[in-house]
Amino acid sequence: MQEGEGWETISSDRHFANAHVEVVIDQVRTPSRAEPRSWTVVHRKGAVIIAPMTRDGKIVLIRQERIPIRAAIWEMPSGQIDSGVTGDTDRGHRAWKAIEEVALRELREEAGYELGSDGELIALGYYFSSPGFTDERGYFFLARPVAPCPVYVRDESESILDCRPFSTAEIRRKIAENEIRDANTLSLWARLWACDLLSR
Repeated sequence: MQEGEGWETISSDRHFANAHVEVVIDQVRTPSRAEPRSWTVVHRKGAVIIAPMTRDGKIVLIRQERIPIRAAIWEMPSGQIDSGVTGDTDRGHRAWKAIEEVALRELREEAGYELGSDGELIALGYYFSSPGFTDERGYFFLARPVAPCPVYVRDESESILDCRPFSTAEIRRKIAENEIRDANTLSLWARLWACDLLSR
């Protein structure tokens, strides 16, 4: 991880690691504190979150079982970036191309949709999923227009139970009634709304 001006990692002690996460205790000097602070940090690969928009302005959501919360929830397709693209990938063209390829792959694998012949994949920046404990960042994309893949077999390991397009009004209702409650979907929805990319 590239540190900003005035930030300095004094030490980093790894306590756990597997293919998905690494847990460390860092001693970090910050711009506002001369004495290092101890902080438990979870390092996690970046992720892509895609808003698939149909030609009529609907957004495709998937309903997926999530073991940590013991529930199946509606969300936008997403997935980890396993290609070794990490950290400050927002700076390089090749890195962005790799992230875009992951986004298109996840769109196909999770939702069974692909860009139409006149489609475009629009990068909408990134966000930090929970910066109080992890450095994970999620890269936002709008894919439009999308259409169902001609041939699609859902990967059973994904635990995806349903997939269908919803109107902007339907998603707003689901958010207001707490039916949609994952950070990825809520954050990308806010970005789409702020960028005026949703049909009113």
